[in-house]
Amino acid sequence: MRFRITTILLLFLASVYAQDEGVLSGNFQSNFSVFVKDTLIGADERASPQYGKQISSAEAWLFLNYDIKGFHLAARYDLFNNSNLLNPSGAYSGQGLGFWQIKKSIGNLELTAGSFYDQFGSGLIFRAYENRLIGIDYAMQGVRAKYTINDNTVIKAFTGKQKGFQDNRFSTSPQIVKGINAEHNISLNSGVLNLGVSAMNRTLDENTMSALVTEINDLPLEERFDPKYNMYAVNAYFNLNWRDFGLMAEYNQKTKEAIRLDDGTLALKDGNIFLAGISYSKRKMGKDKKGGLGMNLQYRRIETFPFLVTPFANLLNGFVTYQPSLTRQASYRLPARYNAPAQFNGEQAVQFELNYSLNKGTSVQVNYSDIYDLGGKQLFSERFIQLTHKINKHWKGKLGFQNVFYKQSIYEGEVTYPDVETLTPFMELTYKINRRNSLRFESQYLSTDSDLGSFYNGILEWNSSPRFTIAISDMINTEPQRQSNQLIPKQVLHYPSFFVKYNVKTTSFTAAYVKQVEGVNCTGGICRLEPAFSGLRFTLATQF
Repeated sequence: MRFRITTILLLFLASVYAQDEGVLSGNFQSNFSVFVKDTLIGADERASPQYGKQISSAEAWLFLNYDIKGFHLAARYDLFNNSNLLNPSGAYSGQGLGFWQIKKSIGNLELTAGSFYDQFGSGLIFRAYENRLIGIDYAMQGVRAKYTINDNTVIKAFTGKQKGFQDNRFSTSPQIVKGINAEHNISLNSGVLNLGVSAMNRTLDENTMSALVTEINDLPLEERFDPKYNMYAVNAYFNLNWRDFGLMAEYNQKTKEAIRLDDGTLALKDGNIFLAGISYSKRKMGKDKKGGLGMNLQYRRIETFPFLVTPFANLLNGFVTYQPSLTRQASYRLPARYNAPAQFNGEQAVQFELNYSLNKGTSVQVNYSDIYDLGGKQLFSERFIQLTHKINKHWKGKLGFQNVFYKQSIYEGEVTYPDVETLTPFMELTYKINRRNSLRFESQYLSTDSDLGSFYNGILEWNSSPRFTIAISDMINTEPQRQSNQLIPKQVLHYPSFFVKYNVKTTSFTAAYVKQVEGVNCTGGICRLEPAFSGLRFTLATQF
């Protein structure tokens, strides 16, 4: 089937190209890893099979876009060779057409057939997207129609199947997913109000229903229920931007369906999510008009809202909804060590962020996050402050502090793990040698007596814009504990890394020697638990 689709696309491209010249664009990315065993840090066959068998892995993506006579055609070739990108503890091999699309606009109507990415509202009820860094590709395969009634009103609808499962990246789920969304903008005096509503439906296939019935029949009599083929979900939302203020709210509700509880058992539950936020942004403050202030406050409550294509989905398989961590996205290695993935079966979270610029050279960032379960038990908290100051035309620095509470037993699924509390001071110093060259130094220390213990991380980086970046770092387990992994020896361990990047116009090459500690890795708010890594990594990325 994939070969047939590829052939049709190529023949169509050849046909239209012969008649009139269109516009071709695209990009290419590839990763290659070599696994070097290090039993001291846990980077061996217990973490990933590559250490004892395949030794190396590769991934590649070639994406092409072609526009001609109102048609937009897109195709992406994906390759995975002994890859642990989709499942950090596995080795997956497969290659083929990972994405294909034909899109055409007819007046105000836009029609899409094939693969597509999209979202309704903030994505809490539906989001089809790709996050390549952690192996996610939730593209829908089907048809979509988008009708622009006028400049302020748009309606879109789709039906299809989700792709992107970890055991076969090129298959689609047998379940059918359908949705419709309408948005309308209202112009106000000094602002804009955006209103939206959505409706979703997911229909289970016969095999999934049979497996559900079998598992339900094994439950105690009082816990059994009648599973439903169809689950429906609706939402309503608004976004208001008025002068320096922003205000948003969204409510999502879904009907009863079979969901898997935290203890692994099935239950018939409905669910809902409420999200609200308020923001304020003001520039040109102070006597000299060089200051600025930005504030953002968000609240989210989730109650049994795991919107999946099937109750049997695991790892990062089959997510129709997008529920990112409601915490600060950290850029430093140690402040990013403990993250809080959204708890689909129940959490309430609040986050506040403040950015204050005294002038063009000095700014302060403050962040506060708290996450609880629905019973009031604390799961995560963060207190963060960072000062950035430009000393002179050559020197610039950052100084900050983070305090985290992290319920490791919940976020990493091991009931015996104790709670983690950390204190992490950090600093960064940049010296601009000249217009092209600079040196940057990072220093961070994470102090805790839980998990694997305390760590120090130091990085020295040389940037020669726009060609080179060279960095060397070492993350040291200075005060080791082994409360979360008894298999790693309780001794001071080093996790050194060496990184080189070279740019030529739109092409980038990187090579790195990496030792990485086990833990939760988050990208774009989506998190997963990854084992330790030791080895070499090479990447190539280009655009044309």
